[in-house]
Amino acid sequence: FTWLTLVPPVYFNGYLEGWPFVFFFVYHYFSFFNVSVKKTTPHDPKWDVNPPKWYRLLYCVEVMVGNWFAAFEALELHRIPGNWSNVGVWILIVATLLIQYSSTVYLAKYSEKVVVPTVVVQFGLYRWIRHPIYASTMLLFATYCIALRAPLSLIFVVVVCSMYYDQKAKLEEVLMVETFGESYPEYASKVRYKFLPFVY
Repeated sequence: FTWLTLVPPVYFNGYLEGWPFVFFFVYHYFSFFNVSVKKTTPHDPKWDVNPPKWYRLLYCVEVMVGNWFAAFEALELHRIPGNWSNVGVWILIVATLLIQYSSTVYLAKYSEKVVVPTVVVQFGLYRWIRHPIYASTMLLFATYCIALRAPLSLIFVVVVCSMYYDQKAKLEEVLMVETFGESYPEYASKVRYKFLPFVY
């Protein structure tokens, strides 16, 4: 996370202040929350759906490039406005963390092992989008670009994340159909959006 949030701004600005520090801690919380939930419960590798290794590696490289490009494109850190102009960024950060937390909690309620669902979860955020945990990851990276006022990086990161998580979601949905039969296609027909209500 240091190489995503702290090193790029130091490289391009020569110093650190403001948002990079905030996102360093937000990225840590975001990642370790999911990892800690998985580590405290038994795990069935059947549910580790992932695109091919080369695709995952490409995604990681592209996210790194997106974060570095955001630091390059951004205003100098001391010129990023403060006060009320950042309320929207704080709202996005809180929304990202709440989406991640509530999605994981609802998934845990209807799973024997968090990652081994016993039913198709249709409550909480799963009433509006089918993959809220993936959506929260995309929102996290997008919020970083918004905080640094880096619009081109924002577009790049959103496109990269959308392509990667769309592939991951397709693999997961195939497994859901195999496991739950017709109940998953019925759910998907009611909840048409994968990541963003009324958009995609």
